Amino acid sequence: MLTRVALGFLNHLLAGESWARERLAAFAGKTVCLQLGGDRDILATIGNTGLLESASDPVASPSVTVSLPVDAPARLLVDRAALFAAATIAGSADLAETLGFVFRNLRWDIEHDLSQVVGDIFARRGVQFARRFADWQGQSVGRLAQAAAEYVTGEAAVVARRAEVEAFCSEVDALRDDLARLEKRVQQVEAG
Repeated sequence: MLTRVALGFLNHLLAGESWARERLAAFAGKTVCLQLGGDRDILATIGNTGLLESASDPVASPSVTVSLPVDAPARLLVDRAALFAAATIAGSADLAETLGFVFRNLRWDIEHDLSQVVGDIFARRGVQFARRFADWQGQSVGRLAQAAAEYVTGEAAVVARRAEVEAFCSEVDALRDDLARLEKRVQQVEAG
């Protein structure tokens, strides 16, 4: 079921992008394995039109295997670049590069899809609201983290501030230098 849903969504995205289908059509007949962590693998074959089809032979050796970390869905929503950086690829270099390029540049026009269901105005306003809400949540998390850092370094004094650590290191360096000068004077007095 996961394979059918994932391939349906990917094909929906590819259907709206002729450039992506053209790039993938050059690799028609090749098999791709997408490992989502654990035992969840999606095996697909690239069709003549550039769309992905469920692999007819589940034991066939894939031309390329893309392994994603377990937290791939969260990374996809938050930071796509981190998701692509964490992926490991094995197999055909040309196909892997093409897949990487296509999926880095493939975008879901959620507003267009939503407008087919609820109309243009509601889709536009809904997407704007969702973006503002996500921005607000991100800002709230950032402010909470900043407040926690200030509390830990200031109020609770659990962690020393950077300026305090630098001042301490400077004082230790000055004390070391003073001690070295004192030792030289003591040596001179003892010698002379």
